[in-house]
Formats: sequence, structure tokens, C-alpha cells
Amino acid sequence: MSGVTDVGMRRIAMRFGASAVISEMVASDDYVRGAEESRLRAEGEGVTPHIVQIAGCEPYWMGEAARLAEASGAAAVDINMGCPAKRVTGGYAGSALMRDTALALRLIEATVGAVRIPVTLKMRLGWDHATLNAAELARLAQVAGIKLVTVHGRTRQQFYKGVADWSAISPVRAAITIPLVANGDCDGVEPAQAMLSASGADAVMIGRAAVGRPWLVGEIADALAGRKGKPVPLADRKDAAVEHFETLLGFMGAQTGLRHARKHLSAYAQFAGAPEELRLRLVTADDPRQANALLEAAFSEDFLSQAA
Repeated sequence: MSGVTDVGMRRIAMRFGASAVISEMVASDDYVRGAEESRLRAEGEGVTPHIVQIAGCEPYWMGEAARLAEASGAAAVDINMGCPAKRVTGGYAGSALMRDTALALRLIEATVGAVRIPVTLKMRLGWDHATLNAAELARLAQVAGIKLVTVHGRTRQQFYKGVADWSAISPVRAAITIPLVANGDCDGVEPAQAMLSASGADAVMIGRAAVGRPWLVGEIADALAGRKGKPVPLADRKDAAVEHFETLLGFMGAQTGLRHARKHLSAYAQFAGAPEELRLRLVTADDPRQANALLEAAFSEDFLSQAA
């Protein structure tokens, strides 16, 4: 998720038991040209396995971006054909590619052919409900060498409205033999179990639900594997939130890191049970030291809720 799954968040999710984490979406041409923002999005220091997600609409840039990711230590490359954002689909990337299967296939072939590491694919059900072509695209992708497919249970035209249709992912399961991951609206153990049952998928992917609680991924993984994990103690959650904030400051600098962190700080405070007034002060703080103090205060025992 662009602007969300930074290296700090990914490190924490892995530490608390996530099986794998994926970088922010990186524009393939900007990445190859050396754009600083793209480099930061693709950063994988301290993350194993390191998976870089790339997006684009030109085979040349997709292949070169995959080569760069491999040379930079990535263990796998993920192709984004699921992002619904207008600024992405307007450039004929992300989920817009589900309207042009021929171009999508050329991009897949260019990416797979450029590297020796595995290449995976993330998509939606289709552009809209009149063109639910995820199963067909997944079948062609498998033939082209894709090693794993993730499907979000909405069309592009739905964006994030309504609810994800997990059963609509099941035709993809019937179309391919490679691993299938289901995505969309999974925010707990029971939804994860229902998602697996309805979709026939092999695994689940957690997205927006992990913002402010990256340990959730590991908690769900433990439960699905039959392991009886314990809730993450409040002190450990506070330490993780503070570490995430400090990581962003270290990678991006004080002011840019603070701006980038605000969405995370607000979510951490919300799930810690902090009152709205404190959360507002936290996300409007213009001094990193003040923000850090407020973040620690948000995890006071007085504010502990059962939401996390």
C-alpha cells in the first residue's frame, strides 16, 4: 500500500509473525531512474524475505525495475495490477490493466523474463462487474511464469466501497494450480477463516486492517496455524509504535518522516484507546520530540481499550 507499508511497518509485522510482507507500490520507471521516493518505498533493510512490488504500463520499465529489485537483494517481485487509485489507473497501470489482458500479459512476460527470482501478481476481480476476468488473467499469468496470485475481492470500480466478495475469488482457484492468496476486508481470525473457506485460497493477505496494529498479521497467522498465541502486551505495542516512528525519522529525516508518520501515529493511538483530543494533538504536532512524547502517552494504561 503506497504511503503505508514502509520498511518500519514491515519490520514490525515480520517480527510479530507475518509470513511475508510486501513493499509499498513502486512506479517502475521512477525506480529505475533513481527517484529518491521510489528508493525509500522499495527499501528492505531488516526485512526477510524482501519483496518489492512494482507497477507500470511499459514492458521495458517493468523488466528493468525487476532487475534492479533483484540486484538490490529482493527475494521476489510482485506486480501490482490491483491498485484502484485514479492517478495510477489514469496512467494505464494498476487495475486499469485488467481492461487490456494482452498488455497485462506482455508486462508479466517482461518482468518474469528479466529475473531469476520468483514473480507474483496482485489483481482485483476485474475492472467492473461486467468484466470479471480475474480467473482468465490468473490462468494466463501462470502459463507466463507467475508463481503466486493474490486477488482482492472487489472490482476496480468499487474502490473500497461495500464489502469484499470472497466467494467471487473461487473461480481463480479453479483456474490455477499455483498458490492463491485472498485479500479484502480481513481484520481478524474469524474473517480470515471465512475468507479461506469462501475463496478456496491457500492464504490471506491483510492490508488496511494492519495499520496501527501490524502485530495483527502474526496473530491471525498463529490462529490459522493452530498455535495459541497470547495478545501482544501494551508495553510491546508501545515499543513497536515508537520504533516505527523512529525508523521513519531515520530514513526520511525529521520533518518528512513526521508528515509520513501521522497516519500511523493516529492509528496506533486509536487502537491503544487514546482519547480523540490526544490523537488530534499527536497528528498536528510539528516537533518530532513532542509527537514521540504524545505517542508514548497514548499507550497509558488509562487509555487501554479492547479494540486492539
